[in-house]
Amino acid sequence: MNITDIVGLFAGICVTISVIPQIYKVWKTKKVRQISLLTFSVLTFGIAVWVVYGILKNDLPIIITNSVSLFLNLVMVYFIIYYEKEN
Repeated sequence: MNITDIVGLFAGICVTISVIPQIYKVWKTKKVRQISLLTFSVLTFGIAVWVVYGILKNDLPIIITNSVSLFLNLVMVYFIIYYEKEN
């Protein structure tokens, strides 16, 4: 792994973990009224496209970080839909 890959991996990790506090807050409070389903849906779709791009480019940092980010954002979309129905 060269320095470019390390920088890409570090950047991807920072972006990926940024959604974790929001997921934790929603999980604890079960409140999603202030969170936009459309925004998270478009973001999740964009991340899925990044995964495809990483696969096409055979770029492991893009594939790994965006796959984890995709999973986390799918969790968030699920929470928004699930808790929105409950309230």
